[in-house]
Formats: sequence, C-alpha cells, structure tokens
Amino acid sequence: MMRRALPLLLALGAGPALAQGKPGAPSAVPPPALPGIGTEDPRRVVSPRELPWAALGRVVTGLGSRCTGTLIAPDRVLTAAHCLVPPGSLAFAHPHAVQFLLGYERGAFRARARVAYYRMGLGYDPVSGGPAREDWAILTLETPLPGPFLPLLDRPPPPRTPLMLGGYQADAPEVLQADLDCRLLEARDGVLLHDCAGTRGASGGPVLTRTRQGWAVAGVASRVARDLALGAAASIEAVQEGLR
Repeated sequence: MMRRALPLLLALGAGPALAQGKPGAPSAVPPPALPGIGTEDPRRVVSPRELPWAALGRVVTGLGSRCTGTLIAPDRVLTAAHCLVPPGSLAFAHPHAVQFLLGYERGAFRARARVAYYRMGLGYDPVSGGPAREDWAILTLETPLPGPFLPLLDRPPPPRTPLMLGGYQADAPEVLQADLDCRLLEARDGVLLHDCAGTRGASGGPVLTRTRQGWAVAGVASRVARDLALGAAASIEAVQEGLR
C-alpha cells in the first residue's frame, strides 16, 4: 500500500509560513480543501498545558518559517528537516536563527530557547524536499527547558496501531490542533504511512502512540496527500539509525 500511496503525498516544506499568513488571520482556504485534511475534519483544539501536548512547541526561524517541534530532552527538540529551510530558500537556516517556543498559544509560551546547532537526516535534500525517511532534525538548545519531555519509540508499531498527530496548523496557527483518533497504515523503509489529518504547519509534529509507560513519539510529520487525510512521517527508527 505504501508504494502506491507515497506518490500522492506532498512535501509540507515549501508552504508552512506561506500557507499560514499573518498570525491569527483567518484562512482564505476552507478547511476541507486544505492538504492532508479531506472532506471531513476530525481535528480539535487541544491544550498545550496538558499531556502529551505540553511537550510541543513552535519552531520558528528568523526568515519566517513556522513548524511544530517536540521536546524530547531538556535541550533537545525533534522536528522535520524541511522546517529549517526558510520560505523561498533552498538552503538551511543558520542554527542561531532558529528558536523553539515551548507551549505556544496565542502569542504566549511557557519557555523559549535559541538553537545552538542541529543534526538531521544525512540524505535529506532541501531542493527536492526528500526523501521522507530523512526528513527529521534534532535541535540542540542553548539553554535547557523545564519539560515535560516525550520519549522516542524503540521500533515502529504494527499496522492499525492507534495514533495521534498534533501541531500548529495553517488554518489556526495560534493554537494546537490534533487528530486524536487515527491509525498507522504501514511502516516500511523508515517511513510511517498514516491516516491522521494534519496540514501545513503540522510539519515536524509528533506522530504519537500510547505505550505501557505513556505517550511516545513514533514518527515526525513530513508530508501529506493533496485532498485526503493521508500522511507520511519519518519513522523514529530512521531517526535512531541516523544518530548512530
């Protein structure tokens, strides 16, 4: 199924800031027409003060791009590699131009830190925006943040595993929106194919699954289909391999 579905997916990298427009402004595109949502929108607004969403924040660059990131350690944030490519550019932003705003909501946030440096998938190409398995980045912060943190899954979950996906999305960039009831369709070659609803701005957001110990990150949102709730994420398995 994944080999048939992946050609339908669009990279989210070119559009987070362009699609969002001015913070707080209403979207000119009806939600059902947004990439990655489909005709019925299952997303709901969630609180950045409640777990697991309290570990999320906004990743911003000095050149206008805005994505989602997850605090996975006091000084580590997981996001997508394409989030580090500013709009209109084919080069990565300087680390010091990138900030993480933990618990962002309507202009306020619980903590803020600048990025000292980052690592990403070695095979990620900012020109082509792929491949999806390499579309991840670990941001190392200049100052530790208080948490909470979300752990990384050891291995991909089996198909039909319940998932959640949340992020700061194009049609409501000032709040966190999440699909709380979606599933993994397939895991192959470092990519998770899922049916979670999410659009531009959710890039870099965590694909979450529940374990016996609590919520854990199974993947990093990378790209979505043009007109239905279907997405691909870089698997945490691919992230772990890239960090070795």
